[in-house]
Amino acid sequence: MDTAQMTVAQISALLSEQEISLETINRLKMDARISVKRLIDKWETHLRKAQRERERIAALYEYERQLNNEGYSLVAGVDEAGRGPLAGPVMVAAVILPPDCYLPGLNDSKKLTSSQREKLYEEIKNIAIAVNRCAVSPEIIDDINIYQATIRGMYTAIAGLLPVPQAVLIDAVPLPELFIPSKSIISGDQVSASIAAASIIAKVERDQIMNELDCQYPKYGFNRHKGYGTQEHMEALAKYGPCPYHRQSFAPVKAAAIATDCTE
Repeated sequence: MDTAQMTVAQISALLSEQEISLETINRLKMDARISVKRLIDKWETHLRKAQRERERIAALYEYERQLNNEGYSLVAGVDEAGRGPLAGPVMVAAVILPPDCYLPGLNDSKKLTSSQREKLYEEIKNIAIAVNRCAVSPEIIDDINIYQATIRGMYTAIAGLLPVPQAVLIDAVPLPELFIPSKSIISGDQVSASIAAASIIAKVERDQIMNELDCQYPKYGFNRHKGYGTQEHMEALAKYGPCPYHRQSFAPVKAAAIATDCTE
């Protein structure tokens, strides 16, 4: 390929292709045109960035790889979204990913933008061996407390996976009643690919529920704060009192219920 006869636009299109031979790259590096040199510099920067991302993602499979080496090929990751909000369910997700599958951008859901989560959400659903989720209602949270509700949701999410996992990695919470090997990892959504994938599924689906609740109860602004205790939410609680989807056992909700009862 005689790159010397190519226009800058043609070279730019060439560099956007998936596979480029080393010989072609070496020819382009010998091109004296400043614009071509800039294109090559940009291409190499992109290549280094992509390589770093591949290495980062590969490192996220360390816990899964250890279990694979012990003979467990189906490893599930489990995480939750929504333990802290004053309203809505706590959502728990369990995900089994194919060993070492490459999902660029995979990370703890809290470190991603909404659009990044949505994109990865679709990719995870398409590539995962299994995905299951469990929404634990505010009523159950009020009845048994948020920690126990989260545990119940995790057991339920794992139990519904098909195929059945051979081992489980869990974000922070120990699940001693599991009958398969499991490991609880502090900040697991930052160091395990399976847990990170579960965190994204849980977060996106919980956000969808809160957006639906916003249509029913627009005065609270659920689509913006997703039930967390923001200033906007606290002001709405003080003005209108809690709705049926608020967690009545949480102190700010309980206080707002008492205050609004007194003013009525």
